[in-house]
Amino acid sequence: MSTVVPLTRLTSAAIRQSSGRGFSTSRTSHSKKHYQLLVVGGGSGGCATAAKFAGKLGKGHVAVVDPSEMHFYQPMWTLVGAGIKTLQASGRPMQSVLPRGCDWIKDQAVSFDPDRCTVTTGSGEQIGYDFLVVAMGMQLNYSQIKGLPEAFTVDQSVCSNYWSETVTQTFPALEALQQGNAIFTFPNTPVKCAGAPQKIMYLADHYLRKAGKRDNTNIIFNTSLGVIFGVKKYAERLLDIVKDRNIQVNYRRNLVEVRPEKKEAVFVDLDSPEGKTETFQYSFLHVTPPMSAPDPLRQSSLVNTDGYLDVSKETLQHVQYPNIFGIGDCTSVPTSKTAAAAAAQSGILQKNLQAVMSGGKMQGQYDGYTSCPLVTGNNKCILAEFDFAGQPLETFPIDQGKERRTMYHLKRDVMPELYWNLMLKGYWNGPALTRKLLHLGMSK
Repeated sequence: MSTVVPLTRLTSAAIRQSSGRGFSTSRTSHSKKHYQLLVVGGGSGGCATAAKFAGKLGKGHVAVVDPSEMHFYQPMWTLVGAGIKTLQASGRPMQSVLPRGCDWIKDQAVSFDPDRCTVTTGSGEQIGYDFLVVAMGMQLNYSQIKGLPEAFTVDQSVCSNYWSETVTQTFPALEALQQGNAIFTFPNTPVKCAGAPQKIMYLADHYLRKAGKRDNTNIIFNTSLGVIFGVKKYAERLLDIVKDRNIQVNYRRNLVEVRPEKKEAVFVDLDSPEGKTETFQYSFLHVTPPMSAPDPLRQSSLVNTDGYLDVSKETLQHVQYPNIFGIGDCTSVPTSKTAAAAAAQSGILQKNLQAVMSGGKMQGQYDGYTSCPLVTGNNKCILAEFDFAGQPLETFPIDQGKERRTMYHLKRDVMPELYWNLMLKGYWNGPALTRKLLHLGMSK
């Protein structure tokens, strides 16, 4: 099996335009196609960006590079794994979500030449651009864990909500679970939707209690982090929840091997200088894989030392190439990688890219807004919203740190409609305006 589950199978100090390396917008002799705006990646940020510019620039001036037949609303996969939603409900054909007037280049970007303003695809075609938006999302690196992804096919109690080919195994594995350890993992890398590994754990706890199997089951959360959640307010509430529900949390534990024949999961103690390992028996194992920016991007000159697209966190403009911008999970922007963050970034990107295109000054400043609806049961949710500093930036004038049924229905029923009907069509830039109105102008 492939050593990496590629992105294509799963669907993610500024230099102003007046300084830094200049760029040419002339066509190169090697380019068969040339676009005023080229968007690499057809996920949340890529589709939203294309929608914002396709109408303005006109037919044939915007293209999206992405080989995926289907576009998935991945935040729904927590509910798919819990048996609440179906995988089919989370996806639509890529052709149906791309804007009219936008060309779809159904191929994978394999290399970037920012000095010549070209992107090369898997078929060898070079595509020229005046402006480039990189929106490639995240790559799932299951093969960095010994025994994966093979264990998914030989042990039906091993599952993962992060991949379309394994998310449908999660609920059957829960149904089959009768006793023993149910282990949920969090890797030692940045991940998209950092709350998702916990959400499925709380939903599993809810299901097992309802099915009368919880007394025979130990729920264990082995996380590489030193805290249960990065924002203090919500972390305190989650600690109360895991204590109340008798969930064992082991910090600084990173999954390095799965032994399906023995039903063993091996974790490294990250605080042990000797690299000490611990072996856990499992009856159910939910894996959150190590993640990175996609290999073609990591191997380019566009990334920082950590392998992410090197952009200004406020303007989203590349720090070296002023005609390149980034959005979403593949960027170096230091905020949680969620669809909500991409929505907020899309408005900033639109404003700043339009300014650069017209020779003006960028005005948009991203504040790091992101959101993580922490589903804690079949009818409960903590709606975490926060900024770069990890300070709550809540939309509603109530304490969103409390578990609420209203927030659960917002997550389950309202957010998918916002995504399909507003965000992907370029109309949703996050809840900033709503937040100001509900707080009578007293919020950021």
